[in-house]
Amino acid sequence: MFVDIAKIKIKAGDGGNGAVSFHREKYVASGGPDGGDGGKGGDIVFKVDDNLATLSDFRYKRKYKAPNGQPGSGGRRNGKKGEDLIIYVPRGTVIREVQSGKIMADMSDDDVFIAAKGGRGGWGNPHFATPTRQAPRFAKNGAPGEEWEITMELKLLADVGLLGFPNVGKSTFISVVSEAKPIIADYHFTTLTPVLGVVSMGEGNSFVMADIPGLIEGASDGVGLGHEFLKHVERCRLLVHIIDVAGSEGRDPISDFEKINEELVKFNPELAEREQIVVGNKLDLASDEQLERAEKYFKENGYEYYTMCAPILEGTQEIINAVAKKLATLPPIKRYEKEDIPAEFIANNNTGKFTVTVDDGIYYVEAEWLLKILSRLDLDDYESLQYFQRVLHSSGIIDALKERGIEEGDTVSIYDLEFDYVS
Repeated sequence: MFVDIAKIKIKAGDGGNGAVSFHREKYVASGGPDGGDGGKGGDIVFKVDDNLATLSDFRYKRKYKAPNGQPGSGGRRNGKKGEDLIIYVPRGTVIREVQSGKIMADMSDDDVFIAAKGGRGGWGNPHFATPTRQAPRFAKNGAPGEEWEITMELKLLADVGLLGFPNVGKSTFISVVSEAKPIIADYHFTTLTPVLGVVSMGEGNSFVMADIPGLIEGASDGVGLGHEFLKHVERCRLLVHIIDVAGSEGRDPISDFEKINEELVKFNPELAEREQIVVGNKLDLASDEQLERAEKYFKENGYEYYTMCAPILEGTQEIINAVAKKLATLPPIKRYEKEDIPAEFIANNNTGKFTVTVDDGIYYVEAEWLLKILSRLDLDDYESLQYFQRVLHSSGIIDALKERGIEEGDTVSIYDLEFDYVS
């Protein structure tokens, strides 16, 4: 079964806790603290696998969790890092955060994407030793790993998308110009899944063509199969719109053409600007009057228009040459840019819980939701720091620090970020 959308929950591993331990050795008095740090939790990592063509693996498993980091131990032995959990997806998968709808990654190249970062390991008690506190009997717990609910949507990577009503000859065309082997039969919706084919134009020169199934009137509203597959048109650099120029099923080819284009605009207005080449198929069944009417309409409306009889390859090479020539003038396949999830959105979509503790003059702030903000904080960027300060104010953390008696110059520790308080 072809599955091109899925929703899952991902959770990176928690960091291991730091250890409270003291050096014990014969003839060594007061050996001092020697608790090791906890290990970092494992990340959730997405990678492209070109052997996958659908998201069907995610139909039954909806939760993915990476291993936690191991706790530290005595002798300054740090805990083992949790292993990363690698999730493989088909090329062209777009990953979004559910609540904000923001794009986290477009898995269209070979770069890996760390979707959820593992929690940092907690510090062992040696980190808290000071001249006045030489035997700290506490350590720091590991930070929780990031957690997200995401949707994955597969948008096929194809240079050319074939459009048209069922039974106009799209499957036949892609089968004779490429190595694709779609099911071909004389009934509607024979093609139930998108079919990709590589069209070779000689050594080192080729392009990918996709047969987009199920486009009929009402497709943008979910009629037929169109609502499922219109999304695959969005990446295509060029559209080849095939019509039954003979009207062999009692439909008007010009009306068909206009209806499909209306569906494209309803689904995504940007598609109205996409370049189109129009191809009149079933040339052998059309009358001279039908051929002249179609050619006049499309040329008067500014479209490149060709005719073919796909089963016997009549006109197909001329069309492929025209497609290759047009592609040479068009920008590359669309890639979706990553979108930042606003810090205020993260802060406002959590329980708002946090804790403030004071130890040896240091104010420790802990809040799981802050980890998502900290992981994306650029300490060298003034606007980013201002953003973070606004979150601290709006969440009530600054007020809580004041209630605990914080003064100018006191140290604030938020996980592994430390700074001097400025009122």
